[in-house]
Amino acid sequence: MTKPWTRPAHAMLAVAWGGNEFTPLLVMYKSQHHLPAVTVDILLFAYVLGIIPSLLIGGPLSDRYGRAKLLAPAPWIAMAGSATLALAHGQVAALFAGRVLSGIALGLVMAVGTSWVKELSSRPHDDVPDGTGAKRAAMSLTAGFGIGAGVAGCLAQWAPYPDELAYVVNILVTLSAAIRLRGTPETIDLTNRNTGRLRDDLRIPALGHRRFLTVVLPVAPWVFGAAACAYAVLPALMSSRVTNAPIAFSALLCVVGLTCGFFVQSLGRKIDRPGSARAVTAALVVLVAGMLLGALAASELAIATAILGSFVLGAGYGLAMVSGLLEVQRIAGPRDLAGLTAVFYSVTYLGFAVPAIMAWVAEQAGIHYSVMFLFGAAMAAACLAVVVLSDRREQRLSASAHEAEQRHRHERGEHHAADR
Repeated sequence: MTKPWTRPAHAMLAVAWGGNEFTPLLVMYKSQHHLPAVTVDILLFAYVLGIIPSLLIGGPLSDRYGRAKLLAPAPWIAMAGSATLALAHGQVAALFAGRVLSGIALGLVMAVGTSWVKELSSRPHDDVPDGTGAKRAAMSLTAGFGIGAGVAGCLAQWAPYPDELAYVVNILVTLSAAIRLRGTPETIDLTNRNTGRLRDDLRIPALGHRRFLTVVLPVAPWVFGAAACAYAVLPALMSSRVTNAPIAFSALLCVVGLTCGFFVQSLGRKIDRPGSARAVTAALVVLVAGMLLGALAASELAIATAILGSFVLGAGYGLAMVSGLLEVQRIAGPRDLAGLTAVFYSVTYLGFAVPAIMAWVAEQAGIHYSVMFLFGAAMAAACLAVVVLSDRREQRLSASAHEAEQRHRHERGEHHAADR
């Protein structure tokens, strides 16, 4: 008998599959449908327009009305998005609409599904160590992103009906997840649900938490900023070197980056320590190295360097994702969890603007991609400095508070001894 957490995790995987199957097809839309690079990269970013609103609203709504009611529509919206993309045949407006629908579905599974998986990974539904729910949620998303990209790229490269088949396969996978989601235990107590104003529910007190501002926010945009560089920017740069199978090579870089991101998340949970930012620090160190490798790959246009760059950027993506989620789950209160998770994911998805920005800068200003990757490495290093300095300050304050408490206890002990 499968455990309850696997049902929303299955939905997360299927919807993430649909969200990322578009990515390796960027090369196809550029080469076969002759869409401009900036247009295609904007279409990649378009689903963020669906993700962010559904993230920010879906989380608080699920706190009010329950996880099941908010997550149940997500697979059906995802199927509508895949169907729209399958029928688009290179039409920009239809592609844009399909991407937004995919984004709405993905936003719901990320905000609601992540919280639901975490809650179903706790008693009485499951008995596993703390942090397991965050790992399960992050790995479900990463597996979906990777499988979706790999399957879509291979089908578009070598199977018939390259415009349609990948999306049809995803519709079938998502349909099975939608059916399986029925009957999953609700984890929100709806008998004592809040009946106040929804506007009040949208407020997230933990949003102003110092650790969220100085540790989580600096790493968040790099989650999908790194991923987008690995499987959107590098494949586009290398397309002239892999003319025999450019779509499959794009899928390969997706799979390499996301597979590394998938497996490294277990390491990230082991590195993580409550009260320490060492997991976030490790993520940013890896991201600096990944951006430097991206600069080298853009300069050399060597296949091996591009694959290595995708591997390291994928590791940075995975570490940033799981370390950020673990921090969020420690910072958030019971009523803040879905909302703060939604804000975290919203900021991570801003990273998908990176390919469009880089394409526009290259086209308008003529700046080489290697220079932009070096700038990215410098920005990641600056974020690393912010996190390290903030963490050291918190450690000092915590140590001072502990010393003060010990001193207070000692003084109380002396007073008690004198009284006796």
